[in-house]
Amino acid sequence: MTIEQHIEELRAELNACTDAAEFAQITREYQVALEQRIERDKAFDAVVRSRN
Repeated sequence: MTIEQHIEELRAELNACTDAAEFAQITREYQVALEQRIERDKAFDAVVRSRN
C-alpha cells in the first residue's frame, strides 16, 4: 500500500467513525501518515536537486 492509499483509507475511516476514542486514534495515525509523506517528498526533492 502506498502512503497515498494509506492516507485515503484513514480519511475514509475518519468520515465513517462514530466512536470518539477510535476517532482520536485514527486522527493520530492520519497525522503520522501525513508527516511521513512530507518527509518522503522532502527526500525526493533533495535527490532531484542534487542531480541538477
